[in-house]
Amino acid sequence: MLSTMRWPTPILLVWLGCALGLLTGKAGIAAQASSTSHARDYVRVADWAKAQGLNLTWLKRDESFQLTKPSWTFLFKVDTAEVRINGVAVWLSYPVLKASDGPRVSQLDLQTIVKPLISPPKTKLVRTICLDPGHGGKDPGNRVASNEEKRYTLLLAQEVSGLLAQAGLKVNLTRTRDTFVDLYARPEIARRRGSDVFVSLHFNSAATSRNTVQGSEVYCLTPAGASSTNSRGRASNADSGPGTAYLDRSILLAYQVQKALTGQLVVEDRGVRRARFVVLKEVPMPAILVEAAFMSHPAEGKRIFDPAYRRKMARAIADGILAYKRAVEQPRLASTP
Repeated sequence: MLSTMRWPTPILLVWLGCALGLLTGKAGIAAQASSTSHARDYVRVADWAKAQGLNLTWLKRDESFQLTKPSWTFLFKVDTAEVRINGVAVWLSYPVLKASDGPRVSQLDLQTIVKPLISPPKTKLVRTICLDPGHGGKDPGNRVASNEEKRYTLLLAQEVSGLLAQAGLKVNLTRTRDTFVDLYARPEIARRRGSDVFVSLHFNSAATSRNTVQGSEVYCLTPAGASSTNSRGRASNADSGPGTAYLDRSILLAYQVQKALTGQLVVEDRGVRRARFVVLKEVPMPAILVEAAFMSHPAEGKRIFDPAYRRKMARAIADGILAYKRAVEQPRLASTP
């Protein structure tokens, strides 16, 4: 059509100029956003931070910046999906973008990660914890020589249970011996016993690079419309089940446990991650899945099998749960005369 139209030269130049302006003016954000989900909204970090009382500082122009508030430091890097929160790695659902007016972060990440940490959601007293020793019975989990994951998750759960009981909490286990428990039965056990928190305990294994892959990682539920950490960017709008109602408390619980594990054990920090595991989706309460260490790593695996080291691991997990408890419980009202 354009080839047969005879437009006056000035009008044609104006039209071309406008078209080029539209194409180039939005290229900075559009080019990067085109590879990501349309369900996501990015916001200008400077505006959001100001509204939340956070200070924005560039550490290296157009590459890294931090948001700070008393007792909190969030370190972001442009074009990556990892943020360091007081030194603890947390994986975002979407990478940070660079724009001409400053960095932009997914609204979803700001609302489901940053905000619940700086303004913890308050709840009733946390009194009952459900510990879920992974695997069991016909499901051995990971194997290293004669060592099976199911045995050590149960031993770890028993250690954590004892420590929480000493702190005055009621603790339930989804299994107390070497029996098989269906994945969907585990959330139901927690619900039926009136648990306030659900913690599934596991040990990791690497298919390759067994001599180098090590450390702890903690999972909480992926928000609807976002991609899980290990899903290679594939987003999902599928119903995430009852666990969706507890996203803000679950991320806080995951952060506190990962912080305690990496701080007390001085292990490699593989970060707080997102997943749609059954035990995270179907449980009607704040829930996390802990991959405490790698059985497949020659040195770290041996530490898992050592009772003394497992006690240290249990202490870190218990301390993380107790830190979460302190953060979310409503302050008691002063008694009236």
